[in-house]
Parts: sequence; C-alpha cells; structure tokens
Amino acid sequence: MSRPDWNSRYDTDEYIYGCEPNSFLVEQVDLIRGPVLSLAEGEGRNAVFLASRGHDVLGVDASEIGLNKARALATERGVSIRTEVADLACYEPTLNHFGAVVSIWAHLPSVVRGRLYPLVIQSLVPGGLLLLEAYSERQLQRDTGGPKDIDMLLSTEKLSLELGDLEVVLLRETEREVVEGAYHTGLASVVQFIGRKKAMSHE
Repeated sequence: MSRPDWNSRYDTDEYIYGCEPNSFLVEQVDLIRGPVLSLAEGEGRNAVFLASRGHDVLGVDASEIGLNKARALATERGVSIRTEVADLACYEPTLNHFGAVVSIWAHLPSVVRGRLYPLVIQSLVPGGLLLLEAYSERQLQRDTGGPKDIDMLLSTEKLSLELGDLEVVLLRETEREVVEGAYHTGLASVVQFIGRKKAMSHE
C-alpha cells in the first residue's frame, strides 16, 4: 500500500486537517507536562495548541511543507514551536528528555512502530506520558479518514503488546465524530491510549 506524498498533500493554502487541536488531546491536556514531542505533527494545530498552554513543543514530521505551515500558524497565534523534518522510520528522539509524547493520527507500518515505540518510551522522563489517538482496524470499512492498510491501523490488542512497558492510564476503542479538516470528518472508529512511564525505570 503506497503512503501519501505528504509534501504534495500539504502544498495548499488550506490547512487540510484544520487549525484546531485534536479533541482527545484537548480533553486530556491537563495531564501533560513538557517538554512535549509531537509525532507526525503535520500543519501544526496540536503543537500550537500545546504551546498556547505554555509548553515547550517539538513537532516532528516528514513534510517540510507541513512544518512550514505549522510555524506560520504558531506565528499567527502568537506562540513559538520547534520543528524537525524527519522520517519516523529512522527518527531517534532524545533519550530521557520529554515530559510527554503526543501521537495523533501517526499511522505507521508495524515494522516502523516496532522500532519507534521503544525509542519513544526511552525518550520519556520517569512519570512521563504518551498520549495517542489513531484510527482502529474497524475504520477500514469507513470513508471518514485514515489509511486503507490494516497493518497501519491500531487496536487495543496491538497497543497493549507494542506499548506494554508503559503503565496504562487509559486504553479504549470507541466511535466518535471527528471533524478535522477535509481528510478527517465523520463518524470514526478510533483507539485512544494514555500510558505513563514507570517512575522506577530500569533502562
């Protein structure tokens, strides 16, 4: 299954996923402490929201065009964010550094998750949180967003296995209305996860 050309997708004046933050992130933001790493940040809506709450935010994405739009949105909103162009298939976050890692719609092949997720856990400080929302495998039957590749879609079982080193704060699969720009709108099947790095880590 081919992956989108994100530079081409983002190369428009329109913010294709909107300018407002993901609603699950908004609901849970009080749990987050910085610095924050936002994976597959795209056009910046989530990073800008977190920065508006006073957090030091690093948004990472494979698309330079997307991150240019992210910085423009930050300037428009009067906040500052840091950005880094990187392919998550080979990205290595700073070890033992982040108070939170945010992964919103960062759909990755299982082979990439298998490499990245342990590094993400290692990048958290003890007690740090990973907050994730992704489309579930049941989303494959819908036309309201997400990849058409079951390997890139998630389930509670996959997350329990792949993020098992984190203490589960919240793990659920649910249906909800997603209204986030042209590509993510309508009733969707999603998986939501919040995990905390154990304070007594033996890494």
